[in-house]
Amino acid sequence: MKILLILLLTFMNTSIIYDFNKDSSKSDWRIIDDGVMGGESQGRFSFDADGNGVFSGTVSLENNGGFSSVRHQCDKIKVTKESKIQIRLKGDGKEYQFRIKDESSAYYSYITTFKTTGEWETIELKISDLYPSFRGQKLNLPNFESDSFEEIVFLIGNKKNESFQLLLDKIELE
Repeated sequence: MKILLILLLTFMNTSIIYDFNKDSSKSDWRIIDDGVMGGESQGRFSFDADGNGVFSGTVSLENNGGFSSVRHQCDKIKVTKESKIQIRLKGDGKEYQFRIKDESSAYYSYITTFKTTGEWETIELKISDLYPSFRGQKLNLPNFESDSFEEIVFLIGNKKNESFQLLLDKIELE
C-alpha cells in the first residue's frame, strides 16, 4: 500500500507539457533553420503513424550554416528551481540541444545538450542546469532562475554536415 501511495504522489507531481499523439497539430511546432542567416540546412517536422513528433532533415555548413531547430510556444509553464523536464524520445545517436525561453521575446535561450542512444529513452533535465546562450555563445548570466517559461526548442548543430531524426513521444514537467 505504501508503494502505491508513493507512485500515486510521484505521478501527481508530474504534468504533461506536450503529449505527441495522432490528434496533435503540426502547426504547434515551427522550424527555424540557419537559412535566416544564409545557411542551407533543411529541417522538417511531421508526425509518424504512431503519432510521435518527427524532427528530421539535414544540417549543412554551406554559406555559414550549421543548425536546424523546431520550436513550440506555449502558455507560461510554472516551474521551481527543483523542476525537471522529462522527454521520452528516440534519437539517432547524435547530440541535440534542448532550449527554453522564460519569455518568447527574449533574445537568448537557456540550453543544455543531450546525446541520444538510438533507442527509446527518457531524458531528464534539471531546469536549474540550463545556461543562457545566444548564437552559440554562453552568456555571463546565471543559469535559469525564472518561475516560468513559454518556449521549448530542440536544436541540432554539431558543426558538421549530417542528416538527423529525432522522434518525440512526450514532454513532462516533474
